[in-house]
Amino acid sequence: MAGVEMIPKEYGYVAFVLVAYCFLNFWMGFQVGSARKKYKVPYPTLYAIESENKDAKLFNCVQRGHQNSLEMMPVFFLMMVLGGIRHPCVCASLGSLYIVTRYFYFSGYATGDPKNRLNIGKYGFLALMGLIGCTISFGISLLRG
Repeated sequence: MAGVEMIPKEYGYVAFVLVAYCFLNFWMGFQVGSARKKYKVPYPTLYAIESENKDAKLFNCVQRGHQNSLEMMPVFFLMMVLGGIRHPCVCASLGSLYIVTRYFYFSGYATGDPKNRLNIGKYGFLALMGLIGCTISFGISLLRG
């Protein structure tokens, strides 16, 4: 297992946080599936059209909450994986905070009022900025040797 010795043992926390985000993503996907049935939006329709469906806005808010989380997932995962090599405990903590804020972002959006996504969800960007800082620190440490 060459190379594993270079990763701090605390990196396991980073792995667990990434798995937790996957579970959150699965849950959001199930919520979209339930909303499809409830608001009668068949596959493969991505977004409902208000002129065709009176509940289009409600469905679209659920769909958009999940879609936004999918859009942010690559950045979150990359910052966790890289920043966590040098700062595993800090990244695991920031990642946990990010997951909590993503839950509230989605839940707020799913109410049908997009403004509700920001009540607690807006703080996710602070966690993401912290992860970016950890990744920058990791990059600097590599360049300095």
